Amino acid sequence: MTFQIVINLIIAVMWMFLSETYTLASFLSGYILGILLLLLLNRFIPGTFYLRRVWKIMKLIFLFIKELVQSNIDIVRLVYKRDTTFEPGIFAMPTDLTTDWEMTLLANLISLTPGTLSVAISHDNAYIYIHAMDIDDIDGSIHSIKNTFEKAILEVTQ
Repeated sequence: MTFQIVINLIIAVMWMFLSETYTLASFLSGYILGILLLLLLNRFIPGTFYLRRVWKIMKLIFLFIKELVQSNIDIVRLVYKRDTTFEPGIFAMPTDLTTDWEMTLLANLISLTPGTLSVAISHDNAYIYIHAMDIDDIDGSIHSIKNTFEKAILEVTQ
């Protein structure tokens, strides 16, 4: 991925030198030209096209923002309900993530959304222990986290 970014930057700078205009517009047009050249020569360059991973990272960021807004709305509804009958608790969620970086990212995304907090990670990285403010369905909560954050993290890292 970094090799492709460096090649794309070199193409953009060379485009500026060849066109003899040293402006941002010239650099951006060279960068776009570099993207097109990398797309055309993709099978000769090792690795997958780097903008695919950038797109997946952007999807993860937008997913986090969506989940952040939704969990804020859920917490406000829970706090301002007349009957305060909610059940906080801790549950263990099995994960398919393997590296420490992936586990750290998942734990941070869980902790940054209101109403949930990652408490601990098992020694073999097989489980992450999560405290939730209101657990009505543990299996549903596990399924929700696995289908949102864990799936998006796996798309980015693999």
